[in-house]
Amino acid sequence: MPLGNTLDVAVIGGGPGGLYAAALLARQGHRVQVWERNAPDDTFGFGVVLSDETLGGIERADTDVYRALGAEFVRWDDIDIVHRGRLHTSGGHGFAALGRRRLLHVLHARCTALGVTLRFRTPAPPADALAASHDLVVAADGVHSATRQSAAEHFRPTLTSGRCRYIWLAADFAFDAFRFEIAETEHGVMQLHAYPYAPDASTVIVEMREEVWRAAGLDLCDEAESADRCAKVFSEALRGRPLHGNRSAWTGFRTVVNERWSHGNTVLLGDAAHTAHFSIGSGTKLAVEDALALAEAVAAEPDVPAALAAYEAARRPAVASTQRAAAASMRWFEELAGYVDQPERQFAFNLLTRSRRVTHGNLRLRDERFTRAVERDFGCPDDRTPPMFTPLTLRGLTLRNRVVVSPMDMYSAADGDGLPGDFHLVHLGARALGGAALVMTEMVCVSPQGRITPGCTGLYTDAQAAAWRRIADFVPHTSAPGTALGVQLGHSGRKGSTKLMWEGMDDPLPEGNWPVAAASPLPYRPGVSQVPRALDRRDLAAVRADFAAAAARAAGCGFDLLELHCAHGYLLSGFLSPLANHREDAYGGPLENRLRFPLEVFDAVREVWPEDRPMTVRLSATDWAPGGTTAEDAVRIAAAFAEHGADAIDVSTGQVVPDEAPEFGRSYQTPYADRIRNALGVPVIAVGAISSWDDVNSLLLAGRADLCALGRPHLYDPHWTLHAAADQDYAGPAAPWPAPYRAGSRKPPTGKG
Repeated sequence: MPLGNTLDVAVIGGGPGGLYAAALLARQGHRVQVWERNAPDDTFGFGVVLSDETLGGIERADTDVYRALGAEFVRWDDIDIVHRGRLHTSGGHGFAALGRRRLLHVLHARCTALGVTLRFRTPAPPADALAASHDLVVAADGVHSATRQSAAEHFRPTLTSGRCRYIWLAADFAFDAFRFEIAETEHGVMQLHAYPYAPDASTVIVEMREEVWRAAGLDLCDEAESADRCAKVFSEALRGRPLHGNRSAWTGFRTVVNERWSHGNTVLLGDAAHTAHFSIGSGTKLAVEDALALAEAVAAEPDVPAALAAYEAARRPAVASTQRAAAASMRWFEELAGYVDQPERQFAFNLLTRSRRVTHGNLRLRDERFTRAVERDFGCPDDRTPPMFTPLTLRGLTLRNRVVVSPMDMYSAADGDGLPGDFHLVHLGARALGGAALVMTEMVCVSPQGRITPGCTGLYTDAQAAAWRRIADFVPHTSAPGTALGVQLGHSGRKGSTKLMWEGMDDPLPEGNWPVAAASPLPYRPGVSQVPRALDRRDLAAVRADFAAAAARAAGCGFDLLELHCAHGYLLSGFLSPLANHREDAYGGPLENRLRFPLEVFDAVREVWPEDRPMTVRLSATDWAPGGTTAEDAVRIAAAFAEHGADAIDVSTGQVVPDEAPEFGRSYQTPYADRIRNALGVPVIAVGAISSWDDVNSLLLAGRADLCALGRPHLYDPHWTLHAAADQDYAGPAAPWPAPYRAGSRKPPTGKG
């Protein structure tokens, strides 16, 4: 019906999101009823945190609710982090919290004043029955939504469980700040998240990995015993005071994602539609913002279907962003045991930036004193030097900064002869002049059969070596002194003999194909790609020899660093992944067998590569597919290469099977680099949608990476590193402008706005 008329609205669920939606819709003149199965004062949990952004939306939508809430808020700016007895405080964060029961009372009063019918202790009729008798049904019935479950074929939900158990408790005093405290117990690491929500009360959440929870016997404890034992673990933080519950139980967090948020005239709101881990304080915030957006859409659109479509279109991007941040935060706490040995201030910085929403630059604005201290611990020589412009030494090579131009296949060797030409000289030379410490070649193939496409370069002939020598002389010696040039060696395996990327990525050549070989006779794209020949022992020996010969030529060319490509489904990656390696000999089966051939190749290359020059290995740390390489496998693979002499691990992901399901997003691959670095202590290169210098500084300071490799940003701007220096007012030795370019070292003035 046209929304100029009064709607009959049914709201299922009397939590903050449902009540606020009811109030806003009633304020527009609609007839609204709310069904809540619990009593008015029944609630789970204790305090609620709302952001300034959310409060701003409430103020614009309903000043009466805003004023009523404002009288209840407890506000604070600091975050306290306690680890191994040391307290670090970071200020400038700005929180506002109140009791969940008080929030409900405010919303009850507002709904009553606006004529909303509130039905407590009354389960709602089925959603389809309400949909038949009402113009709009708002399902705000929580994470266990019966509405969502009853129409799952329409909403298409996905529920994913985390690896921790947690319990909501409370303390009868107010913490001075938002407090994170780490306890290293005999059973494992436990963490406390606490914040004040009233002058005399605080929410306290205790969380730990499920195996720690079971080892501590907490799975056998009731509410009272759980509260008592948690109070003893964190007695210093609690000043010896007790904890108490409110129908509190240990639970595992479940992330809810729905393909659709509406079905007919029924719409999901809050936890029924989506959840985000409590460590970024988002549940009530998201539900309230959903209510704001839904009310705005109902007021603006001509009918209910248009309103529901507009609501979902408006909210999905913000919710997806919050869920990505929450997932990063949740996983950080799940992997907390891997960080506890970090230097104390770095640990605190890592915790503060765990969701990637708070960055180095942002934290510097909030608390410059704290951030400067972290920078000094990291090794920044002075307050004018950003973290990304500190040097790093790998064997005999000292890189002047932490920026790498990532290997990027150019498919531009002419006539299929594997020769790098003027294009490669200009391409690599331009980026070397742009300030990065290390510029990597594309994957350089070790044999004609190891090419991906006819346009791939090689190092299997003396003519190719001479062409590379010209480039290697230009980049680090003649025109861009101080810039290191690295070569990446690889073999295409089952992904070879295909068209140039822009002609059809991974599509077979229409003619002129060469035979491909791999660990197992499994085509990359069944029914499309060529079926590879499984390499026998004689073939393996020949491939090892090809890699060693190419490495020897690379050394003669003057490359400063060599990277062995064991990622992205190419030959060596295909041996590592159980999805591509189905061998039954000594090179297949368990991981130690699948590692055997890549390690043999590494050893053969290391033997001919100069001792003082570093070698790195690029890995796919996950296949993004069931049954493939896992993050745990990646740590074991990286450890094996490190034991054989790898100086750093270049941590990428995926591209091993075509039906992968990557979790794309900003810096989405860096958690895998982070995990390897902190598990093994080996230097890592982080890659994957790192696009800003602020992200680079953040990753380095948090100890998640030692170097950051950027590809597409360097295609967009070959002088990305020099421009990052200029943007940060840095003019030191780690980012020197070439003499002919110095006149352009300051950003040109823009037109008058």
